[in-house]
This record gives sequence, C-alpha cells and structure tokens, in this order.
Amino acid sequence: MEKMESKMVKSIMMLLALASSNYSYAQQTTITVSNPTAAQRTELISLSMSEIKAKLGNATPKKGEAYIVKNKKGQQIGSQITYDGNLLIDASVRPHGSATYYVSIGKPYPQKVWATGALYKIRKDDIAWENDRCAYRVYGPSLQKTGERSFGTDIWVKNTPDTVVYDRYIKDMNGNIKGDKIDAKARAIEKLAKNEKNKAKAAKLAEQAKALWAESRELDITTSFHLDHGNGLDPYRVGATLGLGAPSLMVGKNQVLPYCYKDYKILDNGPLRFTVELTYNPSTVGDMKNVVEHRIISLDKGSNFNKMTVWYDGLTTPTDFATGFPIHEEDTETKTFAKDYVSYVDPTDNIEVNNSQVYVGVLFPYGVDNTYYQLFDKKHDGATGHALGLKRGLKNGERYSYYFGAAWSKYDVRSYAEWQIRIKDYLDALRNPLKRVCHKSVTHPFFCVFLYILVES
Repeated sequence: MEKMESKMVKSIMMLLALASSNYSYAQQTTITVSNPTAAQRTELISLSMSEIKAKLGNATPKKGEAYIVKNKKGQQIGSQITYDGNLLIDASVRPHGSATYYVSIGKPYPQKVWATGALYKIRKDDIAWENDRCAYRVYGPSLQKTGERSFGTDIWVKNTPDTVVYDRYIKDMNGNIKGDKIDAKARAIEKLAKNEKNKAKAAKLAEQAKALWAESRELDITTSFHLDHGNGLDPYRVGATLGLGAPSLMVGKNQVLPYCYKDYKILDNGPLRFTVELTYNPSTVGDMKNVVEHRIISLDKGSNFNKMTVWYDGLTTPTDFATGFPIHEEDTETKTFAKDYVSYVDPTDNIEVNNSQVYVGVLFPYGVDNTYYQLFDKKHDGATGHALGLKRGLKNGERYSYYFGAAWSKYDVRSYAEWQIRIKDYLDALRNPLKRVCHKSVTHPFFCVFLYILVES
C-alpha cells in the first residue's frame, strides 16, 4: 500500500512539473467562422494576433514551432501572420453555415506558397507578384532612366495555380542574352559580306547571316514572356496609361500620373498574402509642388482582385482622384460602368496570335462619385481613352482604398457574363464579411496520462 501511494505521489509530482513547464501547450484558441450569405465562401479571414496571444496565455513558440491552425479533423490548414499583426486563416464556409478552427502552438508543416512577389533587377527594377489566379507588375527606377513610357500596372495572365513569374523572367532573360549574342554575330557577318569582293563568298556569308537571324527569331518565340508557352503570358498593353488600376490625381479633365516607383518595401510575402508598399517621386499637380504618392497593394490567395490603398503628401487643397484602365481601340464597346465598379473585355496586344481575352475590373466598395469613359485628345499606346471611377476632393494624407483585378478567358473565367458575376459576388462578400468569434478553450492532455497512471497503479 505504501509502495502504491509513493508511486502515486511521484506520478503527481511528475505531472505537475509537466503541467507547469508545458501549460501553454495544452491551450488553444477556438475560432468560429459563420457565413451570413447564400454563397459558398472560400477566402482569407483576419484576426488580431494580440487577441490570440492573450487567449493562449501569451505563450510564444519555441525553436522549430509556430502558431498553427487546425480544422475539426485535426488537419493543419493554411495560415500567415501579416506585417500589421494579424493572423490569416484560409477559411471555407458553406452557405449560411459555420466552421470551427483551432489556433495553438506546434510544429508547422511546409505550406504551399499561393501568393508571392519580388523585385526583378534583371528586368529594370520590375516588381512583380502573383497568386493562384493572375500576376501583375509595376515599373521601377531603372526603366524610368531609359525614358520608356510605362506608367501603370501590367497584367500577366496564367492558367495554373502554381507560381510562374520567376521562371518567365529567367527564361526571357536567358533568351535575350543568347539572342543578343546571335544578333551581334549576324551583324558582324553581314558587315563582312558587304565588304567581301568575291561574290560567291559574299553570298555564302549572307546566307550565314540569314540563318543566324532566323535562329534569333526562333529563340525569341520560344523564350519571350509575351508569348504563351503553356502557362500564360504578358498580353496587356500599358504604355503611358493607367494600365490596370493605377491611381491618378485630376487637374480639371487631365490626369496626373506618376512615372515609375522610387522606393519599395515588401511587407508580406506569402504563403497566403503578398503586400508591397510603393513610394513615388514628387510630382507637380496644378499649382501644388512636391506631391508624393504612396500605395499599399495586397493580393490574397484565391482572389481575382488586389486591394489598393493610396494616399498623398503635399496636397494643399482637396484634389479629385481617379483610377481605372485604358480602353483599347480594337474593342471600345464591351465595357460596363456601374455605380461601384467599371469593367471591360481587353482584346490583348495581339488578337490573332493570342486568341483570348483579358477581363479587367476596378471596384469601389467604399464609395465613388462617378464612373465614366474619358476619351484622350489623341489616341496613344493603342488606347482611345480611360474607363474611370472618380472620387472628388481627396484630402492630404487621406487614405482611399479600392480593388483592381483581372482574369483570363483561357483559365478561370470563360465569358464576360461570368466576369460580371465574379465582380458582383466579390463586392457582396466585401459588404457581408464572414463573421468570426475568437474564444479561449483549454485542454490538458497530461490529465489523461495521470488517470492512466492511477488506473495502472
């Protein structure tokens, strides 16, 4: 009897020590997510990490551990802690239903990267980013130094959820390097042929040069990201336009577009969200000097739309603001102007080769004063004008948010009618967000061990 009691005391002492050292790991936070709409919802939800940490007793992960999220089956699901201190959860909730998730500390599994981006100095300081739906890029200081007039946001379509942008840049760069060498050799041989007195030798040299030029053209066809090699391409014309969803200030009817970004900071880089902050060079807007534009752009897994937040320093008077996209000359009819969005079917930069369409849209869930079609004084960069949303009287430092995005007819949206539905569903989801409740729940697995020891004793 004394031996049994001694064993029980030792067991209790051991378990109390275990409890004191690992109490936080026996805790979890329960997240209940409810869907107030009649649509299936699969999207990222955001919760404050400070609230979650408090409910976990302010426990912190040890080496090799992280805050992890599990579903009711105990499976880890996608999550990410953002730069602004929130936890993203890749939630899926049935119509008018609810889902439960559990946040704890543990060893995470490697997550697939769905949203990511980078600076590409190899391409004149492009910043390009993508998710499982589409890819985008903005132009940087090195491009501006060349004088090339590319102002707005570019679109790179894709037909795969996998990341493709890095491989496209590398393939294009290597093709350009090899192509430049072939071109230089072809020009050198052409020069020799021109100076060759022997007609037969000159003809032979000319044939060699011709073969090299053909090789160069074939190389470009197989490596250029302006052509589809099986997973999409860059089919969008930007030039001196807004591209897709770039901001602009208005001086009367004239738009003031900043050129390429000056500084950047990548704030989030996957696996579920990419966020970048861009600062532009000072601009003159009417009588106002040194007006500086700031942008924060974020793109989530599964979304067709980026969130854009823009604000300005240096505005001495409230100034009208506009954003949208160019209407290209090949199709000026297939566009929509609604009270809270503008949309369009872009015909791509090479209709006969691409044989597809790019669906574009800019959404204004937080209000816009007008949407309209503004013609250019003179057609340029293949565009006749801009489809615009106008917000009047933006104040200095005032932050304004809207959404912009695209889809490809060879991937996830097959018609303009479907694109309209996609836009309306997205706006409805923004106005009726998934509801989430965070509450503390505690489990103590060591008590189970304790009971087992008692029984065995």
